Amino acid sequence: MEIIRGEDWYGRDLDGAEFDGVEFIDVDMTELRATGAAFTGCTFRTVRFNVAEFTDAAFSNCTFQGCNFFDATFVRCKLTGSSFTGCDFALLKVEGGNWSFVDLSGAELRGAGFTGVRLREADLTRARCAEAVFAGCDLSAAALAGADFSAADLTGSDLTGVDPEGVLLRGATIDVRQAVTLAEASGMIVVPTPA
Repeated sequence: MEIIRGEDWYGRDLDGAEFDGVEFIDVDMTELRATGAAFTGCTFRTVRFNVAEFTDAAFSNCTFQGCNFFDATFVRCKLTGSSFTGCDFALLKVEGGNWSFVDLSGAELRGAGFTGVRLREADLTRARCAEAVFAGCDLSAAALAGADFSAADLTGSDLTGVDPEGVLLRGATIDVRQAVTLAEASGMIVVPTPA
């Protein structure tokens, strides 16, 4: 396994680069740009992704430990099967892409923005998502037990399978379709309004 330790990749361009099984330790990837880059089975320990921009990149089955994603942007990226532990996601922006089966359990996602992202069967148990945006996302079958979505924007997201009893939703913004889904999940019977 190749190990890249303590290097300064500030502002580097990684368009089309491929990394397989590489371990990145204490690497500064601040303001890095990568379009079409592929990371497979890589490990990132205390890597700084501050203000980095990834477009159409893939991080398949990667592990992120103690990384900083301050103001980082992921556009149409695939992170399927990746896991995050002890990471900072302040001002993270994710637009489109596939984050299915991602482990974000216990993550501090306050104020992060996910728009049009597939998070099917992602693990968000105990995640702190207050004031975050999860608009137009596929959260179906995601593990959300103990998650806090207080004052979050969930409009347009698929909430099929969400147990409203096990998720904090106080002040969250949802649309009418989602209100029906959550009411039915609570055991209520929803009927049409009489004409």
